[in-house]
Amino acid sequence: MPSRFDAGPRSRRWIADGGPLYEFVEPRLGIDMRALAVFRMALGVLLLADLLALRLPGLRTFYSDAGVFPRSALAETYPAFETWSLHALSGDPWFQGLLFAVAGAFAALLLVGYRTRLSVAGSLVLFASLLARNPLLVNGGDTILLTFLVLGLVLPLGTRWSLDARQRSRRPEGSGSIDTYAVSLATATILVHFGCIYGTNAVRKFQSDPWTSGVAVRQIFHLEQYLTPLGSALAEFAVLLIAINWGWTALLSGSVLLLVFTGRARIALVAGFVTAHLGMAATMRLGVFPFVMIAGLLLFLPPSCWDRLERVLAATELGQRAGSGLPIGDGGGPDGDPSESRRRSSPSEGVTVSRCVRAGGTVLVACFLVSSVLWQIAALGVGTPLADSLAQDGEDGGEIGSWSFFAPNPPDAYSWYTVEATLESGETIGVFPRGRDGGRLDRPPDGTTAYPSTLWMRYGTDVRYADDTYYEPAAEFSCAHVDRAVDRVTISHVEQSVGPSGPTGEPDRQERIEYAC
Repeated sequence: MPSRFDAGPRSRRWIADGGPLYEFVEPRLGIDMRALAVFRMALGVLLLADLLALRLPGLRTFYSDAGVFPRSALAETYPAFETWSLHALSGDPWFQGLLFAVAGAFAALLLVGYRTRLSVAGSLVLFASLLARNPLLVNGGDTILLTFLVLGLVLPLGTRWSLDARQRSRRPEGSGSIDTYAVSLATATILVHFGCIYGTNAVRKFQSDPWTSGVAVRQIFHLEQYLTPLGSALAEFAVLLIAINWGWTALLSGSVLLLVFTGRARIALVAGFVTAHLGMAATMRLGVFPFVMIAGLLLFLPPSCWDRLERVLAATELGQRAGSGLPIGDGGGPDGDPSESRRRSSPSEGVTVSRCVRAGGTVLVACFLVSSVLWQIAALGVGTPLADSLAQDGEDGGEIGSWSFFAPNPPDAYSWYTVEATLESGETIGVFPRGRDGGRLDRPPDGTTAYPSTLWMRYGTDVRYADDTYYEPAAEFSCAHVDRAVDRVTISHVEQSVGPSGPTGEPDRQERIEYAC
């Protein structure tokens, strides 16, 4: 019986077995198979939650030609995305709904671990296509989730706690030794990639005066468009926010230890990051980002955590019913897909296919690792045009899919929009936000409700300095959603500067477009 760290021959080809180097690398760059299983489930839940709770309510508004960003605007601003995005094949809401349904089906299959590699590939293609359909809605959590799906293609996500595992365990050829731990180039890549996200962010924070002077979090908690009601309430507790500033900076500075610590020390560090991300989820409107990071942290938990979880599950009725699917042998493919086992039934063809798949996976992982490292180096400001672009994005907080996370400097203003409709009768009414006088220029009484949803907040933040290419569809959308005869609409952007102590000066109103309906 192999030890709990025995990943089997497939997982060890990248480094020689035994010896001091392997003993050092194994617990630090390897991943427990049960952690990979829970990670797979988390990816499925996150994709479903993102799809159903966040994007489905905005399907018509943000993903159809009847919304604020039709395919014509996508083709003009992001022609490459318009070319290959499946969601850009049609602008009809029913077509978007169909793709949403297919994406949801793949996410559900990923959650239960059925045809795992296929479900990962389907989820990856459709999620990437969805992000490309409206890049204005993409944040760092989305792109990190996308990288997890890419690496999921070469990780054994279906080897434990999956329908694939249960099916294989019932076949005679699936009764081999138990794989409980994976040590491979793929496991090392996802752990290093994840650690670099934190580490790079720590370095960028030390390039920032607000973060190193302890006032960055205070300033962030006055950016009302990002806050939940709880976050808005905490803005008054300056001492607490200063402590959070230093605590988060210290935690990020120690993130490299995720790749060094083992055992209880690693568990404690993971618990610290999980607590921090749960706090973010409770106080800020960040979509699935905090939970994507928590999913990644699960990969760092050592076998002792999963041993304890298995003992707890074994004592429950659910665990006893699912027990036959828990231990898995070497009878199937590296991701637990039973079709892999069937392919190996033909000796010559199976060996050839298996070698090609492994070689392709190795190349993919190596390219990903190199690209990730180079991207993180560029983000640190190593004199390249990309580095300059990333630095500028980090300052204004409006980057598309950046991993800067309010670094090096948090935004120094929050904003909202007013949309005024001039009726054919000459009367002027407010259109957006609902229930507010469209001509109001002073700060909204509750900035957390300045945008009706997280998607509206992302969209408004990204187009605040844009040209008419972006605003004309929004104006046409506004014209169509006034139930009275409208002559024209006027969209204005109002910006309020903030500092660590709160708003500074008066709001600055800039008219973006006046559009004849």
